[in-house]
Amino acid sequence: MLFLTRLTQNCALHPHKTAIEFIHPQRSQVVSYSQLEARVQQTIGWLLSLGVQPGDRVALQLPKCLTFIYLHLAVMRLGAISLPLNPDYPQRELAYFLTDSGTTLFLADAAAQSHVAPVVAEMPASSQTIYLHPTRDDDFAARLDAAPAAVLPRLPADPHQTALMIYTSGTTGQPKGAEITHGNLTANLNALHQAWGWREDDVLLHVLPIFHVHGLVVALHGALHAAATTILLPRFVAAQTLETLMQRRCTVFMAVPTIHRRLVECPTAAACDLSHMRLLTSGSDRLPDDLFYRFQQTFGHTLLERYGMTETGMNLSNPLTGERRVGSVGLPLPGVEARIVHPETEELLPDGQVGELQIRGPHVFKGYWQMPGKTAAAFTPDGWLRTGDLGLRQPDGYFTLKGRAKDLIITGGLNVYPPEVELALADHPAVAASAVIGCPDPEWGERIVAVIVPQPGVTVTAAALREHCRQQLANYKVPRTILFVNDLPRNALGKVQKAQLRQTLCQK
Repeated sequence: MLFLTRLTQNCALHPHKTAIEFIHPQRSQVVSYSQLEARVQQTIGWLLSLGVQPGDRVALQLPKCLTFIYLHLAVMRLGAISLPLNPDYPQRELAYFLTDSGTTLFLADAAAQSHVAPVVAEMPASSQTIYLHPTRDDDFAARLDAAPAAVLPRLPADPHQTALMIYTSGTTGQPKGAEITHGNLTANLNALHQAWGWREDDVLLHVLPIFHVHGLVVALHGALHAAATTILLPRFVAAQTLETLMQRRCTVFMAVPTIHRRLVECPTAAACDLSHMRLLTSGSDRLPDDLFYRFQQTFGHTLLERYGMTETGMNLSNPLTGERRVGSVGLPLPGVEARIVHPETEELLPDGQVGELQIRGPHVFKGYWQMPGKTAAAFTPDGWLRTGDLGLRQPDGYFTLKGRAKDLIITGGLNVYPPEVELALADHPAVAASAVIGCPDPEWGERIVAVIVPQPGVTVTAAALREHCRQQLANYKVPRTILFVNDLPRNALGKVQKAQLRQTLCQK
C-alpha cells in the first residue's frame, strides 16, 4: 500500500486523533487526522483551479508551517511533484533550482517577496508565482474557500511515478534534482516502521527543517504513516525542546549531532526526566563518540545512529533492540542490500577493509532530473547505487563510515581518512569542533589541514594539537597545517561543508 493511500486510510480510521499540533508563539493549532484529510482535499481543489497537472513541478519555499504540509501532501496526491526549497537559499541558487526543474508553480513566502521578486522576474511566462502568508492560516483558508469545488483525482497508483524532488547539496558540481518515487517513499517508510517499531500511540517531537529528507520524509512522513501524533516546533530551541519532551510525554525524537550536543549542554539538562521516551535517533552527520557517551550519561538513553542519503532515504540503522554501537551506523534496514567494494575496480572487499559503500533496494531513487549521464554514472550495471561514501563492514554485519570518497586525503601515497584525525582532535579538551581536509601540496600530493573551533575561553597552540595527534596517530596522519576559526560552515542540518572549506582555504 503506497504511503498516500496509507495516510488516507489512517485519516478514516482515526478521524478524531491529533495528527499534527503546531506550537507557534503567535498561534498554536491542533489538526486531527480528519481535518488534515479535509484540508489536503481543499488544497488539491485550489491547485486544480490554478491549472496544476500531474507531473508538474510545484516549488515550495515557505517556513515550517501547516500550510507547507497541506501543500506538499496535496501536490503529491494530485500526481504532481513536490519540490521543497530552503527558505534561506540566496537568489543565485534559487534561480538555478526553479529554472533547472522547470517549475510550473512557485509558492513563496510573502515576507520574502523583496528577495524573491528579482528571481521571479526572470522566470518563463509559463511559470506562475503566488505569495502566501503561511503562518496566517486564515489567509490560506480564504484562498481555499474561494476555489471552486473540484472532482478530486484518484490517488496516484503508479509506484514509479515521481512524488518528490529534492536537490542534492552540489558538493561535486551543480546540484542535482533527485527524483524520489511513490514506491521509494513507501519502501523506506515500511522498512523504518519495522526497524524502529513505529506505533499509533507514538508522539514525535519535530524540530528539524521540513525541506530535507530527514525532517520531511523520515520524521513527518514516518509519523503520518504510523498514524502517530506529531508535535511541530517552528525551530529548535534547546530549553523549549527539553521542556516539551517532558511535558508532552513524547516517545520519539529525531535530530542531528549539533542539536543533541546543545541538549546535553543545556543548563536544564541534568534535571530532565526522559524515561518515558523509547526512540531517540541521530543522523545527517557523524555522531562524535564523546557525544554518544555524554548523552547516555545525561539522559539515560543511547542514541540510535543511522545512515541515509537524499537519493535513498534511510539505508542502515543501529537496532532498536540490540547493540547500538558507538561509531557505527549499524545494519542494513529490511529490504536493503549493502556492500563494500574497491573504489576503482568495484570488486567486493572482505570484512574490515575500507572501500566504497554501495546500496541496492526498492527505496533507491529513480534518477537525477534531466541528467541521464549523471544517473547512469551513479549506478553499477547490476543496479547498485554508488554512494560515494567510504566505509567498512565488520564480520558481524555492522557498518562503519570513513567519510566521503572525495574527502579522502592521499598524502605521500598513503590514504588518510579525515574522521580518524577528527576523532583524535576531539579528544583534546581545547577542541570544540574540527574539520580535516586535504589541500594540494607540491611535495606530498596533498597536505592535511585541520580547521579547529576552540572551546570558548580556551587557548591552545597548533604545536600542542600536533603533539596530541602524534600520540594517537601515525606521523603521516598528523595535520601539517592547523587553522583556528570561530565557526565551521554548515548546511541547514548542521553538517560541515568541507567543499566550501577546500574552496576557501586551499587557494591560499
